[in-house]
Amino acid sequence: MKAMVYRRTGGPEVIAAEDIEIPKPGPGEVQVRLAVSGVNPTDWKNRQGDGSGAAPAEGWQIPDQDGSGLVVAVGEGVDPARVNERVWLWESAYQRPWGTAAEYTVVPAAQAVPLGSASYEFGAALGVPFLTAHRCLTVGETLPDRLGPGSLAGRTVLVQGGAGAVGNAAVQLARWAGAYVISTVSSPEKARLAEAAGSNHVLNYRRQDVVAEIRKLRPDGVDVVVEVAAAVNAGTDAAVLARHGTVAIYAATGDETLTLPIRPMMMLGARWQFVLLYTLRPEAKAAAVEDVQRAVAERAVGIGDEVGLPLHRFALEHTGSAHAAVAAGAVGKVLITINENPTSD
Repeated sequence: MKAMVYRRTGGPEVIAAEDIEIPKPGPGEVQVRLAVSGVNPTDWKNRQGDGSGAAPAEGWQIPDQDGSGLVVAVGEGVDPARVNERVWLWESAYQRPWGTAAEYTVVPAAQAVPLGSASYEFGAALGVPFLTAHRCLTVGETLPDRLGPGSLAGRTVLVQGGAGAVGNAAVQLARWAGAYVISTVSSPEKARLAEAAGSNHVLNYRRQDVVAEIRKLRPDGVDVVVEVAAAVNAGTDAAVLARHGTVAIYAATGDETLTLPIRPMMMLGARWQFVLLYTLRPEAKAAAVEDVQRAVAERAVGIGDEVGLPLHRFALEHTGSAHAAVAAGAVGKVLITINENPTSD
């Protein structure tokens, strides 16, 4: 099969096309003929490494965690009826060399989730952003463990960076669950995207006093903050948090540090929770997968301009350029097209 591989960490240029053997599914695994690969910041950061140029753990690595395609074979212990099932994939490359920037991959059966009639592009956009957003919306002491219609009714959610991929997913999931959603953005164009995602109110933090505006809208504060830049936004988050509120922090860059006003946070009984998809408890991952799958089935979430998530498409041989686009801050979702109509032939 054709695969995009890197054998040392570094910039996008370390990714090269190779012809390698199609992986066979082991016990509990499925083999998937890939249609689309989804690129996330975690993918280029893993490829970049620590700057030493060291080889990946297996000596080689196919990048990208998320993807979609068709199950074409199953390993021992997996129901053969899953062959020809359309699926979306998550954590394909976590502690495994078989990422989704290739014509085929193998994953544990539970990480190949039935996609139904949704598009392959939609499937490749789900994993990291939607599962991360789900955890951010359920991790607080007073928040529900599961998301569904009405589960966040009466709650207020602040999404810092409502035009990003995780931010967009958080807005869509929170609105599906019945929350009132406030998003922050840095430009009028990003405001349009956050509104399209379903935000009830959008604030431009470069032009507006975010704290004052939120306190006007919600005098008692917000119940949860989905936070992309805690080191920068900590003061704002602390100033708008409701009693027993949670700040769910899912991203950071470099060696950032976080400074908090301890006494005011103690008085609120506030929680500052760090979220990383890879290290979530298995039951939290399973709950996120089930709820996201339900939201997809109910057509409560989507991708594309109409829901504030523009798509940027690259060919498989341009995987390095796709990584570079994400690293440069592409607004929307970067996808790699591999096979528009995979079959089991």
